[in-house]
Amino acid sequence: MFPRPHRRQATRALRLLLILALFGLVSTAQAHEIRPAVVDLTFTEDGQARFEIDLNLEALVAGIGPQHQDTAESPEAERYNALRNLPPDRLRESFDDFRTRFLDGVSVRDQSGRALETAVTDIEIPPVGDTALARTSTLTVTARPGPGTDAVIWSWQAAFGPNIIRVGLPGGEHGYTEYLAEGAASEPIPLQGDVAQSVTSVAANYAWIGFTHILPKGLDHILFVVGLFLLSTRLRPLLVQVTSFTVAHTITLALGVTGLVTLPAAVVEPLIAASIVYVAVENIASSKLHAWRPVIVFAFGLLHGLGFAGVLQEIGISDAYFVTALLSFNVGVELGQIAVILGCFLLVGLWFRHQSWYRGAVTIPASAAVAAVGAYWFAERTLLA
Repeated sequence: MFPRPHRRQATRALRLLLILALFGLVSTAQAHEIRPAVVDLTFTEDGQARFEIDLNLEALVAGIGPQHQDTAESPEAERYNALRNLPPDRLRESFDDFRTRFLDGVSVRDQSGRALETAVTDIEIPPVGDTALARTSTLTVTARPGPGTDAVIWSWQAAFGPNIIRVGLPGGEHGYTEYLAEGAASEPIPLQGDVAQSVTSVAANYAWIGFTHILPKGLDHILFVVGLFLLSTRLRPLLVQVTSFTVAHTITLALGVTGLVTLPAAVVEPLIAASIVYVAVENIASSKLHAWRPVIVFAFGLLHGLGFAGVLQEIGISDAYFVTALLSFNVGVELGQIAVILGCFLLVGLWFRHQSWYRGAVTIPASAAVAAVGAYWFAERTLLA
């Protein structure tokens, strides 16, 4: 137990630290998370390798790379904001000035490591819409394998960030999906598109995608888990809530990915923000786990699961590895949530949870900050959308 003067100082320091950390998330709510590009590879009848790349073109042209988790953190944020207000023709002109730099950073090689000539053959840019959301454009890069080429290897410079490569099969399914970290190269992909993937490779890739969707990218999911942590200093309330949340989001993750249950993001995202507000307000109103709390957390977990499903639907899953990918992604999400809880515990729980002043100094002010951030996000996703 701290002496009273030191206890007051510790209390004030903790309040300031927690509130500043949580309100720091507000500034990122208006900015754009830098998500991995998605690269779809197909082989055309005339022998070309065709890479259709869905990406944030404005961030690419502005030079905002993986060193920044959000566009607002970059010194080029002002230029990025100007680019996202450009109509398609003007943004295409800006890319034309960047085209040579882009092609210098793209690598398509054959199985022996010999570079193949690449070209940007098409650019699809949507019209300016809601500038609070990142615009997704599509670049088409082609390469023509030469005589004796049996496979191609795809990569691009680390400065362009991570990407996810998918190989389409004739039936439209994705036969091969791989998460490529900054600068990493794909496996050699045979020209017929039939890529052999081990179960271990698939599991590791999707677990990593699930983990990074929580840390560092899932700010709303992080804040929800922090809200669960703040309810009580005892382990049992936390385990009951986390178990309820896990079971629920596992159910809707599976249902959402298979297409059995779908809700538009315009509905899911505001409700996720509302779930953050609810758990935080209840933390302030009550210091113990009531019977209805796990039920409500379960309901909110169903919403969060639909949010997770949207990520997997965007990436795509090969039918051959569907169960492995789905379970591994969920494992990655769970590991991310556990990491958030351990971080909270190491920050404040381990040192102060048995102090008589913990609720007044930590739980209530931190929950108030969480509620404020959640309310801001709810307004942003409804009234300000």
